[in-house]
Amino acid sequence: MSSLAAQSLGCGPAGLDVLVREAVLAAGGRLLEGLLDLDRGCAGPRVDCPGGHVAVFVGYRGKTIATVLGPVRVERAWYHCRACGAGVAPRDAQLGVTGGSVTAGLAEMIDTVAAVEAFAPAGRLLKTLAGVTVDAKRIERVAEADGLAAAAERSARAGGILSGKIIPLPPEGTTGGELPDMLYVAVDGTGVPTRTAETAGRAGKQPDGTARTREVKLAALFTQTRLDDHGRPARDPGSTSYLATFQPPCEFGNLVRAAAIERGLDTIRQVVVLGDGARWIWGLADTHFPAATQIVDLFQAREHLHELAKLLEFITPDPAAWLTARLTELDNGDIEAIAAAVGAYQKTGIDGPKGEQVATALAYFTANARRMRYAHYRRLGMFVGSGVVEAGCKNVIGARLKRSGTHWTIPSATAITTLRCQQATAA
Repeated sequence: MSSLAAQSLGCGPAGLDVLVREAVLAAGGRLLEGLLDLDRGCAGPRVDCPGGHVAVFVGYRGKTIATVLGPVRVERAWYHCRACGAGVAPRDAQLGVTGGSVTAGLAEMIDTVAAVEAFAPAGRLLKTLAGVTVDAKRIERVAEADGLAAAAERSARAGGILSGKIIPLPPEGTTGGELPDMLYVAVDGTGVPTRTAETAGRAGKQPDGTARTREVKLAALFTQTRLDDHGRPARDPGSTSYLATFQPPCEFGNLVRAAAIERGLDTIRQVVVLGDGARWIWGLADTHFPAATQIVDLFQAREHLHELAKLLEFITPDPAAWLTARLTELDNGDIEAIAAAVGAYQKTGIDGPKGEQVATALAYFTANARRMRYAHYRRLGMFVGSGVVEAGCKNVIGARLKRSGTHWTIPSATAITTLRCQQATAA
């Protein structure tokens, strides 16, 4: 039966469902159009205009609105202000399309696909999944506007929380009903390729000292309540939330602090800040989480130790054995032993550029010694790696914003980053 129907419609059985969907969308659009026409938003002979004057009813005007069912034509009451020349359509505000022509439902779809794919492929994805046609430029405009609005709302909310004007509701318990025991704030930064105008005058890592990227700062907040069956710390399911910004550390710190308060900072027994050793991260921790335990990511520390060992391999009798011993000391959190082992060679007279390199490499460990007591942290059941935020840099930021050939403006990158953080948080 379905085969005969498909043949009569000029398609194969596999495409019949697509034709049915198109028909349903078309019928739904007509139905929606008729429903909207029942109320054209006439609010009497006069209404207030945005400029504080009075606008007078002059008739009805049509407007095409993009909806999840396709384009819909709406007739709505139109008012004109003679004082400032503004036009007012009260129905637009009721439908959520003041200053635009995309419904909230379709905008949410656009934001979802734009956060996943480049704008042109996002349009094709939307067409394939929802049967709705939206051109790439409109997808870009809608996603950028929504992302920037979300970022502005987040900043305003953070300001309200930090000033005490907004009191967040108490956090929900874990799946077992108990309140989380530890809150982790994992922080990192990664470069996003931007247009030349966005990096003008900024120092960077290019051979000529210029920059081609702008750093976006990312925080991943998650909780831990128990250990797994092997005695290792386990993230509470669904507890990870993300936020990112191109703003300086001081602004970023305010956002992170407010997010932590929303996550129940005042009810958490232990706060832990995880980072790669960058000074601005510890400055943020000292300012906004002074009572937190600060931990340098163990895997980053190991990489630094490998680099230090490489600097000394010309003088160590057995470089491999020397590195193995130092790695064991690092896992034990015995930074003093590492410093002593390096110091033994420094006393032999390593000078010049090589000596400076060794001193700089060792300073990474001595400056962060209190943040590298890994054996102690493990005994306390804490995470010692910042893999969650590092994965976030790759998956939340890099997978969309660091594709080959992409060059962003800061507003556009901010918008998409914000949308991706929202999606990753809700996942």
